[in-house]
Amino acid sequence: MSTETTEATGKNKNKERDLWVGFDLGGTKMLAAVYDGDYKLLGKKRKPTKGHEGSEAGVERVLGVITKALEDAEVSVDRLAGIGIGAPGPLDVIDGVVLDTPNLGWKDVPIQKELEKEFGCPAVLLNDVDAGVYGESRFGVAKDARCVVGLFPGTGIGGGCVIDGEIFRGSRLSCFEVGHMRVVPDGPRCGCGRRGCLEAVASRLTISSHAAAAAYRGQAPYLKAEIGTDVSDIKSGALAASIKAGDKTIEDIVRAAARHLGTAAGSLVNLLNPDVILLGGGLVEALPDLYSEVVIAAAQKRAMACYRDTFKVKVASLGDYASVQGAAAWARHTLETKKN
Repeated sequence: MSTETTEATGKNKNKERDLWVGFDLGGTKMLAAVYDGDYKLLGKKRKPTKGHEGSEAGVERVLGVITKALEDAEVSVDRLAGIGIGAPGPLDVIDGVVLDTPNLGWKDVPIQKELEKEFGCPAVLLNDVDAGVYGESRFGVAKDARCVVGLFPGTGIGGGCVIDGEIFRGSRLSCFEVGHMRVVPDGPRCGCGRRGCLEAVASRLTISSHAAAAAYRGQAPYLKAEIGTDVSDIKSGALAASIKAGDKTIEDIVRAAARHLGTAAGSLVNLLNPDVILLGGGLVEALPDLYSEVVIAAAQKRAMACYRDTFKVKVASLGDYASVQGAAAWARHTLETKKN
């Protein structure tokens, strides 16, 4: 280890601030990554999230994960130029406040101020799916596209949009809540309290619920024998394995959900005419070919004729690091734009 890295406990106070941290608070894990100015990964740390642990304990875990990532990178906190944190919405992206995340038990948490106080550098808050879409638009399969729309089915369904290198958002709040677009009139009730939302018919939670019922009825023998009928155990990998093993009913359930996603994508094509529809999240990672095939067909069917050949459907390529690299890059973009 060099003299510089052994001094990473704080003795090298005059180091140039040239490093960026990206943090992803979404999904089932916390992931922090440290990048240099060329976005080379220097260090990382991952920890499972704890649902409903409350904001105070949650913030402490965030600070601890970032500290461990800095230790893994063997760098001092004094070299941090900024931190970008992607979190589930809705968010106040101006003041950096997480307004409400039911799955985490957070409400009105000023995470941006907490990060700035702890690490002594500017911090920027953005939606976690926005971070992933921005990461893919800068470094992944959507690089150099003018307009990218992201659809990320998981426990819910997240959405994001990047236009001309900028994340599309409201004047103060994060937006692009595609999971709450109405796609089935008088359809199933969504977690938001409304009926017929995309999330109510196409999320992994909905798919898993239908799959559990199919297994219970004996229509999915592999799933019942290997996984069982507990919805909490039927995750993306289990669904993919079930389909591969020949559980046709499970494939039909997933395809029906993917068609709803594709119909929503087609409506977004009519609205925004994106170059790329970006698919990501655990379900898509587990079943990329199925999702690509079904979403393309449904989107083209829903899109107006003049738009049908103007967009491509692509599967995200950066995995978990789309969000953390995107968050770091967005923090840098935001802070450097403010300086100018």
